Amino acid sequence: MADDLARRFQDAGFSLALVGGSVRDALLGRLGNDLDFTTDARPEDVLKIIRPWADSVWDVGIAFGTVGAQKSGYQIEVTTYRSEAYDRTSRKPEVSYGDSIEQDLVRRDFTVNAMAVALPEKEFIDPHHGLEDLAARVLRTPGTPEESFSDDPLRMMRAARFAAQLDFEVAPEVVAALKDMAERIEIVSAERVREEFNKLVLSTHPRKGLALLTDSGLAAHVLPELPALRLESDEHHRHKDVYEHSLTVLEQAIDLEEDGPDLVLRLAALFHDIGKPRTRRFEKDGRVSFHHHEVVGAKMTKKRMIALKYSNEMVKDVSRLVELHLRFHGYGTGEWTDSAVRRYVRDAGPLLTRLHKLTRSDCTTRNKRKASALSRAYDGLEERIAQLKDQEELDAIRPDLDGNQIQEILGVGPGPMIGKAYAFLLELRLENGPMERDAAIAALKEWWAAQESQ
Repeated sequence: MADDLARRFQDAGFSLALVGGSVRDALLGRLGNDLDFTTDARPEDVLKIIRPWADSVWDVGIAFGTVGAQKSGYQIEVTTYRSEAYDRTSRKPEVSYGDSIEQDLVRRDFTVNAMAVALPEKEFIDPHHGLEDLAARVLRTPGTPEESFSDDPLRMMRAARFAAQLDFEVAPEVVAALKDMAERIEIVSAERVREEFNKLVLSTHPRKGLALLTDSGLAAHVLPELPALRLESDEHHRHKDVYEHSLTVLEQAIDLEEDGPDLVLRLAALFHDIGKPRTRRFEKDGRVSFHHHEVVGAKMTKKRMIALKYSNEMVKDVSRLVELHLRFHGYGTGEWTDSAVRRYVRDAGPLLTRLHKLTRSDCTTRNKRKASALSRAYDGLEERIAQLKDQEELDAIRPDLDGNQIQEILGVGPGPMIGKAYAFLLELRLENGPMERDAAIAALKEWWAAQESQ
């Protein structure tokens, strides 16, 4: 397929090469269905060549010299040789086209992404020793890292992302440049930062990438709540390192994933304790407390995710999990009442499965007896939920009478009192479980009589 496309470019007087991540992944034995090509043809020429050949074509990236296509199940991008750089204040790169593949490769982010295979000849092109760095599992830049990060500051985020995705080390000179230039990331749009951050969090080794963001100072500009978790201990007050704890919770949550990477769960695990720095108190007995850190943390999570332009649904789900992550511990170690279980399920709603995983992941104690006791207690909660689900419609807890029925029974029209009546019946449902219709009507009339007498 690739050779066929390359011959079409040749026949039109142009060259074509497989490039970047596609070459890297092929050498790592993990080439997927996404293929990146580079060419000396200008975008309008690329469109003329690829339209008759591809199953479908899109040109949403044509302003940046990129034409996308689909062919036989492969997602293809063909990009004209280019060189782009930010000015000191712009959030968007200025695109200019190049005339040689060497010129194109030198502007790539890292040497392992600056390799190409010219087609159909299969000529391997590696002017910056990317193959050596691939073998050594190290990230370097084709030119100086300072030049590379000046051209596109987002590459600093990409360094952390590739470290996490590929489990590579970052060359010392690259780390030094990250530290010196970290504030330059602020000219990049929140959307582009968020996409790189998501890829990092969804990677196989997110701890490595998150550590680089924190150690380099990048996190201070894009996610300042993360380095703030490195609470300082003193000789009189010893407590858990919240930063390391959060990374461990993230890793333990990943171990509980069942259907592939779950961004909502992973973000909730990473953010679950970000309210602790603002709520930390040193008590008179020498203990350290973080009262209501889950409530504060939920608000902080919402604010940060909005700043990074996450969807409303994503913001709502992650911040809700952060808010609920301590709820299990609030019920103590005694026998769970049916009412407590119903409220737990009602408050978690569709996030219940994720809340199970987050709560279990939040146990990082080295005390095996304590860890085992917590696990058994949560096993007990899940068993109670399962038992009640068999007995009741626990997934959709609602009052035994709906709004229309309430109006009919009370003989009143829509208004605030119907909402109050509904809330009263919902509270009864949570406290006592399902009621027979006659019992629900009697309880409603008794409540209504009390309201009228006030």
